[in-house]
Amino acid sequence: MQWETVIGLEIHAQLATKSKIFSGASTAFGSAPNTQACNVDLGMPGVLPVLNREAVRMAVTFGVAINAEIGERSVFARKNYFYPDLPKGYQISQFELPIVGKGEVEIELDDGVRRTIGVTRAHLEEDAGKSLHEDFHGMTGVDLNRAGTPLLEIVSEPDMRSAKEAVAYAKKIHQLVQYLGICDGNMQEGSFRCDANVSVRPFGGPLGTRAELKNLNSFRFLERAINIEVERQIDLIEAGGEVVQETRLYDADKDETRSMRSKEEANDYRYFPDPDLLPVELDADLIESIRAAMPELPEAKRKRFSEAYGLSEYDAVFLTSGKDLADYFEQAAKVAGDAKLTANWVMGELSGSLNKAGLGLAESPVSAEALGQMLLRIVDNTISGKIAKQVFEAMLAGEGGADQIIEAKGLKQITDTGAIERVVDEVLAANVDQVENYRNADEKKRPKMLGFFVGQVMKQSKGKANPQQVNELLLKKLSA
Repeated sequence: MQWETVIGLEIHAQLATKSKIFSGASTAFGSAPNTQACNVDLGMPGVLPVLNREAVRMAVTFGVAINAEIGERSVFARKNYFYPDLPKGYQISQFELPIVGKGEVEIELDDGVRRTIGVTRAHLEEDAGKSLHEDFHGMTGVDLNRAGTPLLEIVSEPDMRSAKEAVAYAKKIHQLVQYLGICDGNMQEGSFRCDANVSVRPFGGPLGTRAELKNLNSFRFLERAINIEVERQIDLIEAGGEVVQETRLYDADKDETRSMRSKEEANDYRYFPDPDLLPVELDADLIESIRAAMPELPEAKRKRFSEAYGLSEYDAVFLTSGKDLADYFEQAAKVAGDAKLTANWVMGELSGSLNKAGLGLAESPVSAEALGQMLLRIVDNTISGKIAKQVFEAMLAGEGGADQIIEAKGLKQITDTGAIERVVDEVLAANVDQVENYRNADEKKRPKMLGFFVGQVMKQSKGKANPQQVNELLLKKLSA
């Protein structure tokens, strides 16, 4: 039997507010456990939640970006369940009237195929605390710093048909919330988390029973967990068993999913409107002001990079994959005055060096302006592209800026035609047989043979001779 996979994602994006959604406590990451959970976050008697206006603005910004319905009236509800890291015994969330309704996101797969994925809703809620299972001698610790942190839960339609589509969708949402400035997207710190609802069915048949895969904190784990779960469900059904609705965890070490608990339905949570919070009513002017202030989004930036900088589609896609990368490129290109050269260096030497060192762009030892200054020295013929690699390595090592390194190491390119010509003459005089072979060779073989002479001149000049002038002089003298 041919099986069809059906996938829907629930993405939790931690909003980049300075304070929590219902209190003034800090949302900063990395503080000592239980030092940023105030009485409101803990639900102590006599305290009342107050909605963070900035969280509302960020949620509406996302809704506008995906052309979604904006809930002009939304309501907060209490979602009741008991868990050690949920101090109040309920979570303040949204149920029947979310702040963002139906929208859609277009994804592009590796083969160029584009698909539209529906977004059912995106609602505001508070985060729970965090259970810690290590270094507690068999016990579990609870850190409540995260309790009350604002989340935007983005729920998709079950429109994805493969793990690759799910990853493409998750990456698109990840890219979008960063461009909008509403989430830093840090998956290691838990700022961006995915749950996947996975089921299988005979092609064209009714939806199967789904299992939920919780808290997948990398795109690689998301893809692997879905594929493993699909295999498990198909094997189970073909062996005569039945898939049960449950929540499962992905164990990366064992490369398997395992049952965590039975999956609750909405009525199990006993939702009801939170009596301490009034409905949120948005006026049209606020929504339009958010629409007017919308930053340049990835698709628009990619198109502009292609048109304004003359970049290829591949280069434009790569450089706009993240807002920080796009900003870095533009800043460096502005200084260098050569967009294509800058693109090549950002995508090649810079990205390769950072990957090798295990660093993110924000941790780069070479700033965008510093890279642009070095590239400017290629543009104005102070150094060659080959010498630039030496300069760049020194910059990575913290030896200073490009001009300082070039001066200290004596790396300025030789552009004096007379000086280069003397080196060319010496090389030709020392390689009479090769000169004769070149002149007698077929035109198709000559370019490769010319490389020998270029290499000898560059070696004798210690890489400082201008390559273009070297080629021109060699061609002129070898053709004489």
